[in-house]
Amino acid sequence: MNGTLKMGFLVNPIAGMGGRVGLKGTDHVSQDAAALGAKPAAPARAIDFLKRLKQLKLINRIHSITCPGIMGDDEVRMVGLEAQVLHMRLRKETTADDTKLAIKLMEQYKVDLIAFVGGDGTARDVHDGLRDLENIPVLGVPSGVKMYSGVFAANPRDAADIVGDFLEGSTQLIDFEVMDADEDAIRTDRFEVRLYGFLKGPFVPKRFLGSKQVSPETADEHENQVAVARFIVEEMNSEATYILGPGTTIRCVADMLGVEKTLLGVDLYQHKRLVKDVNEEAILRAVKDWSNTWIVLSPIGRQGMLLGRGNQQVSPEIIRHVGRDHIIVAATKNKIQGIEGGVLRVDTGDSEVDKMLRGHVKVATDYREWRLIEVV
Repeated sequence: MNGTLKMGFLVNPIAGMGGRVGLKGTDHVSQDAAALGAKPAAPARAIDFLKRLKQLKLINRIHSITCPGIMGDDEVRMVGLEAQVLHMRLRKETTADDTKLAIKLMEQYKVDLIAFVGGDGTARDVHDGLRDLENIPVLGVPSGVKMYSGVFAANPRDAADIVGDFLEGSTQLIDFEVMDADEDAIRTDRFEVRLYGFLKGPFVPKRFLGSKQVSPETADEHENQVAVARFIVEEMNSEATYILGPGTTIRCVADMLGVEKTLLGVDLYQHKRLVKDVNEEAILRAVKDWSNTWIVLSPIGRQGMLLGRGNQQVSPEIIRHVGRDHIIVAATKNKIQGIEGGVLRVDTGDSEVDKMLRGHVKVATDYREWRLIEVV
């Protein structure tokens, strides 16, 4: 694309609030999240995205059209930028209808690209807002609790870089899957996700994670999970504390320990007992000896995301306390083979913690079998 880019910019201000407090999403529970002490995550993610655009010296070539107040204009002003603000009245608490209205107004301005900050629920609302309208390219800046849809860049900085590539005409447009996760089901530990639709957007290899891939329910896969779990349990210290992340592989670890783990939550194993579905505050309160505490994780299928998606209860503060060397990673051979680019990723929301986590990490892939895999 030559010349300037007319970019719609939208922020879902409540996206991601349910993560650290253990609500596994924010749909319909933003007030509950706030009552538990949750802080908005989306504004900081939006600011990271805008700062990167500024750093890339792209701002003079971008004409931004954004929403008033907390849905975009506040973040634009915080970075010292300017944008044309849509004429729309926001309620005290924004809703999906605000997102859909903003999308329709942006279409009237003939924007070339819509960048939105949010999670899967926001992607679904953007999809609905674009229904029956011109097919405008869309780019997701990740800020939700889980991002199972393929339209999201790996992190806010990558999203800004994609805008630059789009501006230079070096991207291709493809259809990304929009996934609809039933958060009520997920909160009761049932994984129910369906294909909701597609959004067209600019694609740059290695800057997207793709949609989540569910682990296959086969005898070979389960046998591999059990072998990995046995290896990890044999190496565990009975006097240590273990923060157990979500997923079927980590649930196998709990099975080996003789405790019943949640599938989609973060649990705490201490003194041969399991405390289910803990949030950040509960972990910080329960752990007395960080030098004898470990985090046990499995990456998300296909995406390869290790921290920052669906396990925000394991916050940057907790990761700092535990340290990089006390993170145990487990994944079956099938899962490792299916990860895009063959690397693991982190997106904790704290750039210093992300930097600390990068490098090669040992991943248990079978009984007494490790593989070194790079974390980027």
